Amino acid sequence: MAEYVFPPHQIAALHIAGTDERFPVRRVYCVGRNYAGHAREMGSDPDREPPFFFCKPGDAAAVVPVAAGTVAELPYPPQTSNYHYECELVVAIGQGGSDISVADAQQHIYGYAVGLDMTRRDLQGKMKDAGRPWEIGKAFDYSAPVGELRRAAEVQGIENAAIALALDGAIRQSSSTDHMIWSVAETIANLSTLFRLEPGDLIFTGTPEGVGAVARGQSLTGSIEGLASLSVTFV
Repeated sequence: MAEYVFPPHQIAALHIAGTDERFPVRRVYCVGRNYAGHAREMGSDPDREPPFFFCKPGDAAAVVPVAAGTVAELPYPPQTSNYHYECELVVAIGQGGSDISVADAQQHIYGYAVGLDMTRRDLQGKMKDAGRPWEIGKAFDYSAPVGELRRAAEVQGIENAAIALALDGAIRQSSSTDHMIWSVAETIANLSTLFRLEPGDLIFTGTPEGVGAVARGQSLTGSIEGLASLSVTFV
């Protein structure tokens, strides 16, 4: 039997509420500007154009599982002086498929969690201005903290749930998931025409308005009604 030349990389695995099991992560997809208020604050027209997507690494270097009731210490990333938070509903895929219909999307969902799409906004802006990919602004180590995952059957009203983020206890983002331009089901259906979704995939579904910078020594708490909150501090 062939052997690896070095030990395989550690996979990211999310905590699942009420169990000792873990949800292994495969890929991380993100929806851009899926709340009209955020689209406006980023200088874009929030008209209902087809959604666009970008990716973050799915490995344990980028995806940081944060257990309920804990505060994760994350290093402030290099090469940025404008490090932004974006609180988001994260959808975990439990059943794969391509060309999934909106009507069938729900059966492909394993569960939901709170996530932070951390962004080196200054680096992202430079790439936008140059017409280049966003990777250095979005896809870096510790860029995707994710809270405890709750099974879909245990979550009620996620399509109309309050979503908020506090910086050092002061509310900076406050909205509702029904303000999404593209619903969770519509997002899954659209994304599945571009990629075959598989169990273990995560979808960050976009952030509401109110994004801003966080500095070393500050803490963030993201919350979505019906899910465990997510708390991190930057060192």
